[in-house]
Amino acid sequence: MATAPVLVVVGALMMSGARELEWNRMDDALPAFLTIALMPFTYSIANGISAGIVSYAALKLLSGRPREAHPVLYVLAVLLVLHYATGGGA
Repeated sequence: MATAPVLVVVGALMMSGARELEWNRMDDALPAFLTIALMPFTYSIANGISAGIVSYAALKLLSGRPREAHPVLYVLAVLLVLHYATGGGA
């Protein structure tokens, strides 16, 4: 099977974007880390992306910089929290 090597190459190419993140800003670094880490640990791309969106919105609000994120992101974060709170993510 030649599938596994191709997936490794695609994953490596996707990680090249992580180099451009501002890793010294916690409100940017933590959501990126959660997104990257939770995808393999939960075996779900959707769970990783959801954790990144929710944590990004929460950290922007808590850090006092809510205008750095688009308002639609906050709506999406609330909808994702409701989705997982009602058992939709199980």
